[in-house]
Amino acid sequence: MTDVAFYHLQRSPLAAVLPALLQRTLSAGKRGLVVTGSEERCEDLNALLWTQNPNGWLPHGSAKDGAAEVQPVWLTNRDENPNGAEFVFLTDGAEVADLGQFERGFDLFDGNDEAALEAARGRWRALKDSGHTLTYWQQNEAGKWQEKSV
Repeated sequence: MTDVAFYHLQRSPLAAVLPALLQRTLSAGKRGLVVTGSEERCEDLNALLWTQNPNGWLPHGSAKDGAAEVQPVWLTNRDENPNGAEFVFLTDGAEVADLGQFERGFDLFDGNDEAALEAARGRWRALKDSGHTLTYWQQNEAGKWQEKSV
């Protein structure tokens, strides 16, 4: 079963959290797949990853760029894994049919949006019932991520 970490985004937006998680993924020698809720969101994140760090960039691509097999990070709004990623990052409530193909999963949800929060709770219950190992992460007042018991 896949280890899935739920990230409750309240203090920091996805645009701040995702690049840091992807950098850690690459530093660990793993490939990442980012699944978004729309093509527009996919391309917005694609642009962000080119510009978010003035001292460097995260190697990545999307369907617009092509050559998925050589991209260490692939962004998509479809249920696919064309770059052979070990880690999957689910945004906007996106899901994949076969979570078991990944070593780790990350469900990043907007904790300031009641509908997104309720949907994340539903995904948590479904994944728990499927036997996946789940953790829940929330930022403290200092902005540090802490694992919380559920």
